[in-house]
Amino acid sequence: MSVKDRFSGARILVVGDVMLDRYWFGDVERISPEAPVPVVLVGKKEERLGGAANVALNASSLGASIGLMGVVGDDEPGRQVETLLAQSGVRSQLLKDPLFPTTVKLRVIARQQQLVRIDFEERPSPEHLSTKLDLFDQALPTCDVVVFSDYGKGALEHVADMIERARKAGKTTLVDPKGDDYNKYMGASVLTPNRAEFKQVMGGWKTEAQLHEKAHSLRERLNVGALLLTRSEEGMTLFNQDGVFHVPAQAREVFDVSGAGDTVIATLACGLGAGLSIQDSVTLANRAGGVVVGKLGTAVILPEELEIQ
Repeated sequence: MSVKDRFSGARILVVGDVMLDRYWFGDVERISPEAPVPVVLVGKKEERLGGAANVALNASSLGASIGLMGVVGDDEPGRQVETLLAQSGVRSQLLKDPLFPTTVKLRVIARQQQLVRIDFEERPSPEHLSTKLDLFDQALPTCDVVVFSDYGKGALEHVADMIERARKAGKTTLVDPKGDDYNKYMGASVLTPNRAEFKQVMGGWKTEAQLHEKAHSLRERLNVGALLLTRSEEGMTLFNQDGVFHVPAQAREVFDVSGAGDTVIATLACGLGAGLSIQDSVTLANRAGGVVVGKLGTAVILPEELEIQ
């Protein structure tokens, strides 16, 4: 059975911070006379979906049925996000906030290296976020899994209410967290912090035993079904009521980690939505993450790159 066939039954709703990733590629042949910085002669430009939109794109690429909720501005980047989503087959319910500029991350790259990243962002207005709760209630019956992609840009101000509503509706909820207050994610099915995010909330550790103690403590305090810690070159570790399940990192050269977390949670959602066990879903997510870090920028996992044995 192909990956797309296996995941075709997964119905996923992605909610979170939608953004546009812009890439300017060029050559550097001299240093600026105005300051000790390289002068980049831009020769090519690319635009890709970022944040929650990249999560949706990755899940759609794997064959799942995807809906996306988020906020964009009534501006050119927002229209570009809608165009890219339409081309990808993602059903989008994007709120347009005329007072809110679409979040844009601009990366300037030369000789396969990122020289600078420039962010354009503001927080959406509260009245538009309140409207999103009604749309969320309407969208819940169309999905089995809800992914909350939190980049700390403000679109998930009501995430605690959304998780509670999804729980009451019997949905599996996955959260890619941000910030130092995880109480708002209480009751989620799976929490997927990376190593740095986990340290920000729980502090550092010197041994695996200390890590396990901290992870189980956080999971129990938040009443979270499972905690999946992504650990870069150390792989991924799943903590749940059954204990600890570790998957080593894929042996490959790391080119760019941008968007790897999006791919991981998208693949995890596809697996759970298709009825796979959480251990099998984590194994697939780890494989997917190992593929996309070998690509430049926010990249998409392709079905043929994820062979299911």
